[in-house]
Amino acid sequence: MSTGNPELFVVCKSCGSEVSPYITECPYCGSRLRKRAPKIDRDGRVTERKRRRPPTPSLPRLRRGEIPGIRAESRPYATIVLVITGIVGCLLWRTSAVTIGQIAVFEKPGSHWWRLITSSFVYSNTGYAFITLGAIAVFGWLLERRHGPLPVIALYAVGAVGGTAAAAAIYSVPIALGGGGGALALIVAWAIPDVISLRRRLDIEGDLLGALAIGIAVALMPLVVPTATWIADLVGVLGGMAVGLPLALSEPQ
Repeated sequence: MSTGNPELFVVCKSCGSEVSPYITECPYCGSRLRKRAPKIDRDGRVTERKRRRPPTPSLPRLRRGEIPGIRAESRPYATIVLVITGIVGCLLWRTSAVTIGQIAVFEKPGSHWWRLITSSFVYSNTGYAFITLGAIAVFGWLLERRHGPLPVIALYAVGAVGGTAAAAAIYSVPIALGGGGGALALIVAWAIPDVISLRRRLDIEGDLLGALAIGIAVALMPLVVPTATWIADLVGVLGGMAVGLPLALSEPQ
């Protein structure tokens, strides 16, 4: 017999009879020889089916600081930029590098519209800077974890820059420094989901009383800091509600 020819018989393990290699059951005793008919190649040889191994699942390499199965949280870059810029603005005019009138709103800005932006990062009082930048750091970070950097930037722009612009438009001789309005916008936007949960008689995870205390401290700064303004505070609260409510309603329940 040539090596290229198929086997003529196979032996049944149950009855010992020689049977055809092309059948699945023994015709003498009915025992099962194989699950399916054998595959025959072009030369007429019986070939066994090869079982394919399922692909081995693989995970990407862990980055530094990651735990297996848990992705590391991204850094709150927008919040970091806002806080660092506020610290730089607080120190810049104190080092006599520039005068405060060059970067802050002490009169109608006119063609110097960019002062509406830079003025929100300038603080003439260390306590005001500490409380406001602390609130921005905490609630900006919490919001950035929840929604990403763009809502944080938008809330600060509405509260701080928008509040400074409103003060410049309302007051005949406007004096508006600092990001109090921006801090209040962030606090209000962060608190809205928990307020909604309380109205629905649901449990909350945040500290609303702590947020209220920090918000009151920021809002009362105009009583002790002449360069802080009630107009910016009001714009910050309204802006936080206007931006924070849609964000809260878009969150999965």
